[in-house]
Amino acid sequence: MRRWRISGPHIDGQRGGGLALVARARDKQAMPLHRIAIPTTGPGLYEFTAEVDNFVRKVNAAEGVLTAYVRHTSCSLVIQENADSDVQRDLAEFFRRLVPDADDPSMSWLWHTTEGPDDMPAHIKAALTQTSLGIPVEDGRLLLGTWQGIYLFEHRHRPHRREVVLHLAA
Repeated sequence: MRRWRISGPHIDGQRGGGLALVARARDKQAMPLHRIAIPTTGPGLYEFTAEVDNFVRKVNAAEGVLTAYVRHTSCSLVIQENADSDVQRDLAEFFRRLVPDADDPSMSWLWHTTEGPDDMPAHIKAALTQTSLGIPVEDGRLLLGTWQGIYLFEHRHRPHRREVVLHLAA
């Protein structure tokens, strides 16, 4: 067990007897973590809703918040429609047009080009989206809408193995 002391005001005027904060090891099931590896083959959206749903169901938490966090800077996470694959294609195309590769003349202002023409644009796309999502959980289920899916949005051209960390605060 670790203890930290808060400096500053004293409790009941007792000098040196301030409030102690105590960090305790939590039961592993109280706030479980899970890692998912997602292989990508190039730009696009890769759905992993089923894997997240399986994790939440296995934990069987009555209610809480699931956080999904991707541990990379050139891809992102999005919640998007999963009923029509044209939505994913259109979204990927929009971002390709919004932020073209560094070898496009409109991107000649970029400084960071040493990791390939798709690298800095991938960082920009990730900055425009998000690297973590918060999803409410109720009765042991994700509270996603009917047509919502959870996606890793790959912004690089070559294959990668992306890691997403799931954390359920119940």
